[in-house]
Amino acid sequence: MTPKPFYELNLSKTGDGLLPVIVQDAVTLKVLMLGYMNEEAYNRTLSEGKVFFWSRTRQQLWLKGETSGHYLLVQDCYLDCDEDTLLIKAKPVGPTCHRGTTACFDTPEDEGFIRRLAEVVQGRHRDMPEGSYTTRLFIKGVKKIAQKVGEEAVESVVEAVDGNRDRFIYESSDLMYHLLVLMEQMGVTLADMEHELALRHR
Repeated sequence: MTPKPFYELNLSKTGDGLLPVIVQDAVTLKVLMLGYMNEEAYNRTLSEGKVFFWSRTRQQLWLKGETSGHYLLVQDCYLDCDEDTLLIKAKPVGPTCHRGTTACFDTPEDEGFIRRLAEVVQGRHRDMPEGSYTTRLFIKGVKKIAQKVGEEAVESVVEAVDGNRDRFIYESSDLMYHLLVLMEQMGVTLADMEHELALRHR
């Protein structure tokens, strides 16, 4: 969505006239960082598609990634209910934190990786790179992919019945990967699955 003009935002409570901004990975949904925007940073972010901030310590505008090349590419923006905080969903180019970590918050590094893996599978389907196991599955078609899902499901069940937790994790991970490939083959996304499960939960 396109947020309101900066002058229409409700910044009376912030004291310094700056807009707090939360940046979230558009694919994994991992929270990456918190920053602040003045009007120029806000407008340039919306117009240029890269995240700009206002540095409160240096008192100047800065483009995230200008020095490191680790830009935040804007995918979507949402104002909160009070219209005094902005959520940006972005695709990070490299690590977001200056420490070289994915995020400035010390949440698990592999948080949301299933969504990243789904994106990789989509890329393999689109580009069909030679030598890729995923490419070979797509070439063989839905019957072979479905067969692999069935095989991995059986192996997961066997390990569960045997009470072997580590082997169950290993086999279930194979199952998850092949299921993502089958979903891509069928034109189904994780968001589709979430929607269906949410409907059942209501």
